[in-house]
Amino acid sequence: MTRREASRGTTLARRRDHAARQSSLREHNLAVVCRTVFASPTPISRARLAAETGMTRSTVSRLTEELVRAGLIAERDADGSGRPGRPAVPLAPAGGSVAGLGLHVNVDYMAGRVVDLTGAVLAEEILEGDFEGSDPAEVLPRAAALAARLVRSAAAGGARVARACLGLPGLVDSGSGRLLLAPNLGWRDVTPSALMGSGMLPGDVPLEIDNDAHLAAYGIAHAAPGRVAERDTFVYVAGDVGVGAAIVSGGRVVGGQHGWAGEIGHVSVEPVGPACHCGARGCLEVYAGRHAVLAAAGLPASSTGSDLAAAVASGDARARSAVDRAAWALGIALASTVNIVDVDEIVLGTGFVPLVDALCPGIDKELRVRTLAAPWSAVTLRAAPVDPTPAATGGAVRALESVITDPASWIGGTAVTAAV
Repeated sequence: MTRREASRGTTLARRRDHAARQSSLREHNLAVVCRTVFASPTPISRARLAAETGMTRSTVSRLTEELVRAGLIAERDADGSGRPGRPAVPLAPAGGSVAGLGLHVNVDYMAGRVVDLTGAVLAEEILEGDFEGSDPAEVLPRAAALAARLVRSAAAGGARVARACLGLPGLVDSGSGRLLLAPNLGWRDVTPSALMGSGMLPGDVPLEIDNDAHLAAYGIAHAAPGRVAERDTFVYVAGDVGVGAAIVSGGRVVGGQHGWAGEIGHVSVEPVGPACHCGARGCLEVYAGRHAVLAAAGLPASSTGSDLAAAVASGDARARSAVDRAAWALGIALASTVNIVDVDEIVLGTGFVPLVDALCPGIDKELRVRTLAAPWSAVTLRAAPVDPTPAATGGAVRALESVITDPASWIGGTAVTAAV
């Protein structure tokens, strides 16, 4: 190789390296601008974006134009504050363009919800059923058909589904997309995507699998896609047929080493207590799970939490005793959780919501006695927002996270933006 050829090769390599660095810088800056727009509780101007991100106004303008063209953010009506000069055009998440799909298969229903970047629900469907001890090869294709209908509905309105999240009540290996165990469904070692088939989603739309309580908690921890709620650190506990939980810190669900954290339903309340579906004895679920509480209250298995709350309010002694026993068991399990993870707020979700007033005194009593830090830090109990399908909602919001945090991958292309 001649000296001139070697010099030319070195120059080309430097150019490629420079282009790669510039492309990486563009991707980083797009993500910063996009996250800042979505995190703002109100529409934000380009000037304020520049101030908050530390970028020049010209760079912010170029990046926001890319995001507007991609349908991720939108321009709102100009600021009519009456200040002199050109009015600012505020930016906000775009509605009806890009959406996330959340799916949930539970013991007694399956549900799906499509949510756009503003948090608006574009399509939803709930199907009642009895899936306890069911065959996943029969149930999951029905969930796939539900997903396909929702994707078509969103597309008819002009929205494109970017990603889907499926919530299941059990141990999920998110990395491999496998459900390891769902005791109340009677499912073990299931790969949902294989049973759901490839036709439910467009070919480029990935499907993620996660624990349903984790997805529900993620939704509660976010006021809207990309925007963390004001109260963003808590333990979420839900009471369907089983009892699931999630630990949330700063808006992020703490999954633990394998993503299995939060299985509070199988914390032992009484080591020699009644047998549980999981094979152990005295688990929280056999005291606070819906079937267990309804049976103890002498109510039909088809009764709802509202039915049980009405029975307690009417003075039904058996119902009152069943709820008190559930509160006692929840208090023991939650006190242990608070001692370990150090949170000062507990959110009671799904089946527990109608019973919050009846449950809280008993839970609080155990927390005050069993939480070591109780004299210095009280634990607040609150009900989750009313939502018939919280895991589907949280799944849809979670499905949009990658679009907001990595918009360059959604936009595509390798155009280089000038340096800041």
